[in-house]
Amino acid sequence: MTGQGSAAIPALVFDEEHVSVLVGGSAIAGPFIVGGASIVMGDAGSVIVFEASDAPARSGVWSAEEVRLIGPAPAPVTERLMGSSRDTDDSSLPIHIAVRLGEEVLDLGTAKVSQASTSDGVLTHCELRFEAPLSRQLLNRVRPPRSPVDRPGLEWLRNVNGDRAAALEQFVTGWYPAAGATEPPATCSPSRLPAGLKQLYRLAKQRPGALGTQNSILPEPDLHTDHLGEMLVFGVENQGGFFWSLLWTLDGPEADPTVWFREFDEEPIAEQEPLSGFLIQFSLFEASMSADYQALPRKLTAAQAAQLTEALHLVPLRPFWPWAPTHFYVAPGLVVHVSSKDGEEFDVWAGASHRSALAPLADLPVDWIRFDG
Repeated sequence: MTGQGSAAIPALVFDEEHVSVLVGGSAIAGPFIVGGASIVMGDAGSVIVFEASDAPARSGVWSAEEVRLIGPAPAPVTERLMGSSRDTDDSSLPIHIAVRLGEEVLDLGTAKVSQASTSDGVLTHCELRFEAPLSRQLLNRVRPPRSPVDRPGLEWLRNVNGDRAAALEQFVTGWYPAAGATEPPATCSPSRLPAGLKQLYRLAKQRPGALGTQNSILPEPDLHTDHLGEMLVFGVENQGGFFWSLLWTLDGPEADPTVWFREFDEEPIAEQEPLSGFLIQFSLFEASMSADYQALPRKLTAAQAAQLTEALHLVPLRPFWPWAPTHFYVAPGLVVHVSSKDGEEFDVWAGASHRSALAPLADLPVDWIRFDG
């Protein structure tokens, strides 16, 4: 897909008679309520009516290409949608999508189940893809953009090459909401860890996401030395393919030690930034990977990557991750990482706190694998 689709804004207002026609006359079951969405099913198809909502925890339109149902769902809905997720026959029953806006209900077209998951046989999450993507104008009506003042800011950026501890704290506390704690976290007990790790563990007491989702910083009780007893392993890749460590000695920790990257049994390679910069880079990488809203283009040329990041702020740190040197670019509520092994083809991943933060990327001539904006 290049850019967004261009469906016209529909004028159709749903009523009971129209729903009956779509689902098959008198053979109607429902309505069932799933995460705020109303579902009616019949022998000719299904109709799902969402409320216009911007809450990730509720069912609703997610992007120009996707809607999401957030369960649990009753058994008839589970059976119908899970059957759709396994059915590759073009004759499978249509699923009509609509959104309620005040007194009117807008017809958004049909969608097909792309992914569904269950727990103990109950549908808990279902993603459906529109057969014709929504225009951005229509998307903005059914999933309104958020005000820029609600996005995480960039105050931390000015401290990256000054007070890195302040930069890390400002980014983490701005990006991750506190997990219901009302009291500030207690200071860490004395340990032989470097100050940067102590700080991250302190922040993670209220914001567990700070320890990573794709890759992770090990919880303090899980820190361990490598098989030679020379390195303290503190960070791991999610499939165990590589890890990060610090030189382990009986002396006190260095103030800002070198971080060593090691793949399997290969020789360790020093990250270009010491721990203070590495933890900022790690936090940016994980924030982009775990963001609710994402944009993933296919591989880009150097010129395309430069165009994509032109309107963003470069984070002034040396490249992260020896496997594929990575730079970071940011805007309010947006983190983009750009990696390349050969300097010719570039992998780009953008993560945003809200879909409106992806606006700087929306009109670029890029072939998107996924674009949540």
